[in-house]
Amino acid sequence: MMHNGLAAVSTAEFALRVVVALVFGALIGGERQWRQRMAGLRTNALVCIGASLFVLMTPLVGGGANPLQIAAYIVPGIGFLAGGVIFKERLSVTGLNTAATLWCTAAVGALVGFGFIVQAAIGVAAVLSVHIIMRPIVQRINRQSGEGIEVVSSYELRAVCREEVEEQVRADMIAAIRQTEMTLTAVYSEELEDQARTEIVADVTLSGRADAKLEEVVSLLGVEPGVVAISWKIVPTTDEERSMIPD
Repeated sequence: MMHNGLAAVSTAEFALRVVVALVFGALIGGERQWRQRMAGLRTNALVCIGASLFVLMTPLVGGGANPLQIAAYIVPGIGFLAGGVIFKERLSVTGLNTAATLWCTAAVGALVGFGFIVQAAIGVAAVLSVHIIMRPIVQRINRQSGEGIEVVSSYELRAVCREEVEEQVRADMIAAIRQTEMTLTAVYSEELEDQARTEIVADVTLSGRADAKLEEVVSLLGVEPGVVAISWKIVPTTDEERSMIPD
């Protein structure tokens, strides 16, 4: 097997490298699939295969094409693909780890395309180590470093009321929140399919936990005329926090 260039790649060598790229991409994607991430086994396998195919295209087309230049084009291409798995939802951003994984998978595929199989295998091991070995280490560091450090928690408060009392309930909700140390970041209303009912949603933040304060707000609004239901929940702000919440 050639490991030092793309001067003459036979059909068998071409097929072998594509298969290796498939296996390596599937190894990385398998871990992502197991954790139910957006870009799973098939996506990472395809990214790895695609990167290797672009590199292997050089000896096929000839004409003095520079393989390093073609490999450089893979980077911005993967950037567009990775950007599609990053989402911002209110105060939280998700998908950064998945996007970074796709970027690494493309690098592994490029190495395989050049024929650096051993180096590509090392890259696969490094990526899997980050996701499998370093994950509990990061969680432990976060727990230990969080002791004695001010942590900002995000919450969502929801109240369902009759349409005719929406303005009053909204005003009472804002007033009740401002009486506490919580910071109101957003408040909006959504019309429900159920006739004549509106859901008011308030996003709040607080240094530390705000469970007791939110219970006070819920108790105050719960006795308001026209309020049908009221609840609150914590809004996860990291991938680790989201993974702990059941679907």
